[in-house]
Amino acid sequence: MKAVMSFSHFLLPRCQIHTAGSWWKKVHDFSRKVENSSKFQSLGPNICSFHGFHSKRLNNIEGKNIISRRVNSIGQQIANLTHSSLNSSRVEISECKSVHIEQKIVENDDTTKPITIIVFDTETTGPKRKDDRIIEIALQDLSGGKNSTFQTLVNPDRIVTNSHIHGISEDMVCLPEVPRMEELIPIFVQYVKSRQKPGGQVLLVSHNCKSFDFPFLVNEFRRCSYEIPSDWHFLDSMSLARAVKKAEGSELSSISLQSLREYYKIPLIGQAHRAMADVNVLTQVLQKTTHDLKLTSSSLLKNYAFTETSNNSKKKKKNSR
Repeated sequence: MKAVMSFSHFLLPRCQIHTAGSWWKKVHDFSRKVENSSKFQSLGPNICSFHGFHSKRLNNIEGKNIISRRVNSIGQQIANLTHSSLNSSRVEISECKSVHIEQKIVENDDTTKPITIIVFDTETTGPKRKDDRIIEIALQDLSGGKNSTFQTLVNPDRIVTNSHIHGISEDMVCLPEVPRMEELIPIFVQYVKSRQKPGGQVLLVSHNCKSFDFPFLVNEFRRCSYEIPSDWHFLDSMSLARAVKKAEGSELSSISLQSLREYYKIPLIGQAHRAMADVNVLTQVLQKTTHDLKLTSSSLLKNYAFTETSNNSKKKKKNSR
């Protein structure tokens, strides 16, 4: 059987050009979709209901109710937006065109479950995964369509030591209306769940995932008394870049995202080292590297992906040697 290799051209997402009405309609559609789903029960001390994105914190400290005024309804905050941009201090859910990664190459390729591939990126207050905090996160579901992109700034409640890298200052994130991570995690989890195909699996892809984005995400979840869902698989696209660099005749100078962008002649839209700009680049890089390496979504999941459980097991084996 001949290999089937049909890769469509990538079209950049329409992430910053919505009118207020059309943009809010997309958020409202997502809110209604979540309303019809089961409630997400937190694993920690907070109990969150996703009916209209309402979030309540039920803890009391020194007799004072600490229900956060800024997050009584994140949906209400979003509704108050008239125009959204990367510098928005609130969650943005938008849409983009699909990016196709071949599901299977030959007929006997074992693709038993549909795979949702989501490219993501994080920006942080600094490089120390245990001490620093996430201040921006962006995601893009490669299947495209309504609500296929998600991005937000995050209030870290601390100083930002590396503004010179990503351009995100304390004045942008340390604001009452910017959601904190403990308030954002349930929405983040529910969003990924809403993109997951029935009976399918989720593959979250980022560049330098193993050393940076993944450990930061794990530490943030644990700090907020949550756990990474067991059916989330992660992939570090640097492993694909290494394979491309080693390929015969390759002129790739390094495996950095910047080098890959230049190698594949991908235009930069937005500011480098901002979460959504890097996601836009990586979606195209992922499509091109999988094409060059003749990889399918199922082979990515089987040969390159890891979970929090499998990653911890490898660490324990390594430490026991």
